[in-house]
Amino acid sequence: MSTTSAFFTQKGDELVPEPHARSPWSPDMLHGRLLGGLAARALEQAHGEPGLQFARLTVDLFRNSPMLAVTVETTLVRDGRRIRVADAVVSTAQGVIARASAVLLRHGEQPDGERGAATPAWDEQPPSGPAPEARRGGWTPPFDLWQLSGWGLPGPGRVWTREKYPLVDDEPASPFVRAALAADFASPLSNAQSDGLRFINADYTLTLARLPEGEHVGLEATGHASAQGVATGQVTMHDATGPIGFCVVTAVANPAMGRAR
Repeated sequence: MSTTSAFFTQKGDELVPEPHARSPWSPDMLHGRLLGGLAARALEQAHGEPGLQFARLTVDLFRNSPMLAVTVETTLVRDGRRIRVADAVVSTAQGVIARASAVLLRHGEQPDGERGAATPAWDEQPPSGPAPEARRGGWTPPFDLWQLSGWGLPGPGRVWTREKYPLVDDEPASPFVRAALAADFASPLSNAQSDGLRFINADYTLTLARLPEGEHVGLEATGHASAQGVATGQVTMHDATGPIGFCVVTAVANPAMGRAR
């Protein structure tokens, strides 16, 4: 990970965005993937515990925000022997812009036996060396991206991703935060078509059997369904050693977006 400027600078309770925190859709809009990352960071700092696995993170992205300072507040919803549930609210001076909910499950003994629907490991190894330029229209992704399949073509789309910048100040991004950041790419990967991306996601739900190992997180689009301008897509999440979980998104049609990516 580069030690160049982080996406956000911490100033008291506020997180002030840097210019490269912008969205591909507008130079004065915060990128939604970073809101999920900030929610994951706050939830982990406030409610994480050794032996408790972040098994689910749902991020609702219901309001675009200009490049304003962000605050994140968390609430413990339930704390049981084997399950912990916590929420996060992401706000700016203009009000609430996103919310998140996390489920943490207690580690335990792994059941014996084969599972009939087990997801196989990829036949794609993480890349080595620098990533190719991945410019999308007038926007260059502020993360490394290796595209392993044609954009929006039939069949499962595959990418490897790697973070280039810290999320906040010089903090190393934890495996959970890196997974939350990568998960947002489930929308363009599962919803793209050959002439661009015509759906914008309203949320994403990341489920994890384990946290990613190493810097690279891989995504493979495994489904898309849409009707009357409403879509849902899904991806399988991978690291170098195999599948780690899944991500599902819902999205709404926005034809004007067509060739933005």
